[in-house]
Amino acid sequence: MSHYGTLKETRFANASEDIRGSHLYGLNDEKLGKIDDVIFDHSTGVIRYVVVDTGGWLTTKEFLVPADGLRASAKHTDDFEVSLTKSQIESFPPYDESVLDSERKWADYEGRYRSKWVADPVMHRAETDRIITPTTQQTLGNSASKQAAAEEHGYAPRSEVPLSSAAQRADLEAASSGTGRVVPAGTDSVVISNSAVGIGGRWDTFQSLLRERRKEAVTHCDTCGGESAVKRGSESVDTLRKAV
Repeated sequence: MSHYGTLKETRFANASEDIRGSHLYGLNDEKLGKIDDVIFDHSTGVIRYVVVDTGGWLTTKEFLVPADGLRASAKHTDDFEVSLTKSQIESFPPYDESVLDSERKWADYEGRYRSKWVADPVMHRAETDRIITPTTQQTLGNSASKQAAAEEHGYAPRSEVPLSSAAQRADLEAASSGTGRVVPAGTDSVVISNSAVGIGGRWDTFQSLLRERRKEAVTHCDTCGGESAVKRGSESVDTLRKAV
């Protein structure tokens, strides 16, 4: 089973290549905090989560974001963003680094965390972040009501879009297919991927450096360090036996 841990005090020679210290923004460009650390697979160096320091607005101070949930900020150079609000983050189970002390505690925490990483299929008014609350008739699928709501709010219900050509049908199929990102369209829950492709050049550089320096980064880990020590000890015994 993979063992996960943080970088702690491990630093890279070129600070500009380190994403730690970068700001993280949420929906509506709301500042959520700074990336303080990353949780990565000690056997591969692949980053699983970033640890975000809120600076105090969250009671538990820190929270996690899946690597696959990040993207480069469109407004802030060298920073990142995620489709979350503070109220959503407050619903996450409190994070404490001690959950990484054992595989059992980490598996328990990650399971509870994943259960909260849920995205309801919510509609918004066109060009705004104001949520549309559907009527009972709309919820039950009344075609006339759905069409009226569509015209009023600037969107078209998926089932009402005419498929007048093969190209339109292809576009709809492409739009409905899974993207591999955080919130696949039309789902109630999110599958947190182990990969984080397409976040940006700074992320890719940092991930590559972490893989290159993985062995150095896990030296502080009692679990991985202990395994290495045992392996080194075994190798020494084997060498001694061969010499005798």
